[in-house]
Amino acid sequence: MRAFRAARALVLAGATLAGPMTHARAAPVKYALPEETAAYVPGPDLDVVQGSCGACHSSDYVATQPRGLADPKAFWTAEVTKMVKVYHAPIDDADARKIVDYLVASYAR
Repeated sequence: MRAFRAARALVLAGATLAGPMTHARAAPVKYALPEETAAYVPGPDLDVVQGSCGACHSSDYVATQPRGLADPKAFWTAEVTKMVKVYHAPIDDADARKIVDYLVASYAR
């Protein structure tokens, strides 16, 4: 009981010292986004790629990946698998195959 009374006294003292509660309001911050420096290249299932990949990162990320690989399908399959398993991208298996096919067709060379 003594501990309860001590705790209650501390709470009441804190409320008294804090004074009236006021809510600070922050002014909205406005800033200009930079222009997109790359766009996904036209290709098969571009809409799936834009919806799935573009939800998390810009097309710049894809455009900076290596090209001219010996096995581009293996590379892009590993990248899409990483996005799903490591970063938890909500991409089902059917769309993952479409994305890989698009990336191989559009970014392999």
